[in-house]
Amino acid sequence: MENLPNCPMCQSEYTYADRELLICPECAHEWQEGEAVQEEETKADAYGNPLQDGDTITVIKDLKIKGSSAVVKVGTKVKNIRLIDGDHDIDCRIDGIGPMKLKSEFVKKLS
Repeated sequence: MENLPNCPMCQSEYTYADRELLICPECAHEWQEGEAVQEEETKADAYGNPLQDGDTITVIKDLKIKGSSAVVKVGTKVKNIRLIDGDHDIDCRIDGIGPMKLKSEFVKKLS
C-alpha cells in the first residue's frame, strides 16, 4: 500500500487517492497532495478588525432582545468574548442582562 498523508482537516489516516486528488472518507475533504491547508475564516467586527477569544468589544447599535422589553444600548462594553460558529458568532455575558449571543457586525473591538 502507498503511504498517503493524513487528512489535513480531521487527521484521519484512511485517505485514498482518486486520480490526482486525495480524499478523506470520514469528512469528505478533497485535496491535491502538497496543497496548503486553508486557514479558518477569521471573524471581524463592523470595521474589519479581527476578533479573538477574550477580546473586549463595544456595541455600536441599540439591540432589542428578542422576547423581552430590554435593550442593549449603544456603547455597552462587553469583556471576555468567545467566538462561536453560526449566525450570532459572539457568545458573551453582558452585565445587567446575562448571557447573550451577538452578531459581529454590530460590535467594535476595543484596543
